[in-house]
This record gives sequence, C-alpha cells and structure tokens, in this order.
Amino acid sequence: MTATAALTARALLLDMDGTLVNSDASVERVWRRWSERHGLDPDEVMKVVHGRQGYASMALLLPGRPMEQNHADNARMLAEETADTEGVVPIPGAPEFLASLRGLPHALVTSADVPLSTARMAAAGLDLPEVRVTAESVGASKPDPEGFLKGAAELGVAPSDCVVFEDSGAGIAAGRAAGMTVVGVGPRAAFHEPDVVVDDLTRVRVEAVGDGTIRLHIGTSGEGRASAVG
Repeated sequence: MTATAALTARALLLDMDGTLVNSDASVERVWRRWSERHGLDPDEVMKVVHGRQGYASMALLLPGRPMEQNHADNARMLAEETADTEGVVPIPGAPEFLASLRGLPHALVTSADVPLSTARMAAAGLDLPEVRVTAESVGASKPDPEGFLKGAAELGVAPSDCVVFEDSGAGIAAGRAAGMTVVGVGPRAAFHEPDVVVDDLTRVRVEAVGDGTIRLHIGTSGEGRASAVG
C-alpha cells in the first residue's frame, strides 16, 4: 500500500552520502582495502562505517587501539576518498530537491570533511548549501547529535522545528537524539526506524508557506513510495 505523509518544519538538515550523493562505490573501495590491511571481514566492516566519521568506525572495529592511531588513519582515509570520485552520482531527485530549497533555511550536516564534501558534491553536480557542518565543525561523530544541533543553531531554528534527511543508522539516531523529525532516504534507512522512509528524493516536494514554515509533501506524486514508520 502506498502511504503519504505531510511534514512541516522551519529548517531542513541534510546528510550528504547516501542522502544527496550516492558514493557507495568509492566508500566500499576505500574501506574494503582498509579491512584487508587489518585482517577484518570487509562485509562486516561495511555494516559499521556508513554515517560515522572514520575514526569513530575504527574505534568500534578495532577496540583498544589508541585513538590517535584512529585519527591518523582517518586522515589518510579521507585523502583516499577525496581522490576517488569514480562512480559518485546524485541520488535521484537530489538536484531538483536542492533547487527547491533555494532561499529556504537548510544546511548540510555531514561526517565528511570540507575537501571530501566539496569533491563529492562537485562530482555529483550538486551545489553546496551555504550553511555546512562538516567533520571539522564538531567534536563528536554521529550518532552523537552535535552536528545536527549545531546546524539548527547556525540557522537560528529550534531543534524541534527541524527535519533531518538521513540514510544511515548512525545519522538517524543522531537526528532522533537531537529531537528532530527524521526522513529516511533509501534502502538502508528503513532498518533504523526514521519517522518516514522514502526510496529517493523524487518522492519529496517542498512548499514554502508564507509564515516561514516549510511544508514537505512526501510520496504525493506519481508512483512515489513513502511509508510512515511507527
């Protein structure tokens, strides 16, 4: 059964990888090489890394390893990922979705750093939002809510008036912990109980309301599939 949802917000906070940009091919290449170097099962590693900063994933995968080694390893991984944009493409509907947000309060909140987020958005042909919260901006990785709370603060909007768009378990947990409504995007999202799940961004229509409210129509056009969770 096709379900529809209508959400309201005063600002939107957008994850990048898996939400605006499909970078799975690059992420898999880099992390599978890392897995092999450390004698880990690449398939199990890939279950952990989405949505988190690299050092936080490494801390889970190699418990007991000094954190300074994780940070140093993460810096090398970020450089590898930044140089590897082969196969990086926009999530369906992302160009139109971002275009519909021009002039409306929104921010990118990503676990990538500035060079990586710039490279991937460019490779996908997407404009970077004016307000960006990147890895350099926070002291804690998703699932900590710091990034989303910082994005809301920079936009001057209360967390409860924000809607988050996320694809990963870590990101969805961060949005929930920030007290925000969460729209899950793509197949990974459905396993982590966001408020609403959509296949991609073609399923979302943005309407600006005169009082500063943003109304989101989800799954309301064509054969769009959206499901409300909970």
